[in-house]
Amino acid sequence: MAQFDVYKNTNTASSQLFPYLLNIQNDILSSLKTRVVVPLCSDQSPITHLNPSFVIENITVYMSTSDMAGIPLSSCSKVVGNLEEKRSEIINALDFLVSGF
Repeated sequence: MAQFDVYKNTNTASSQLFPYLLNIQNDILSSLKTRVVVPLCSDQSPITHLNPSFVIENITVYMSTSDMAGIPLSSCSKVVGNLEEKRSEIINALDFLVSGF
């Protein structure tokens, strides 16, 4: 379970809207029983800098940055990709959420 891994969302209540979850938690905290994730959705009007887009399993998805949450580690079971190469965009979106620039 690495930082920037993308998981299938297995929660039936939210998986239709958010099919994927992006793990943003640093690997140094791997002993925690939770992971901080940002949902990825395909149906969004993106805000510049806040909602970068990625392609996961041939689907364009947007980082729903303002919807980040902590979830149980057990909910992070099926890795479908890793967005390490998009690190700058991800960190910039998080910074934009917190600092506004």
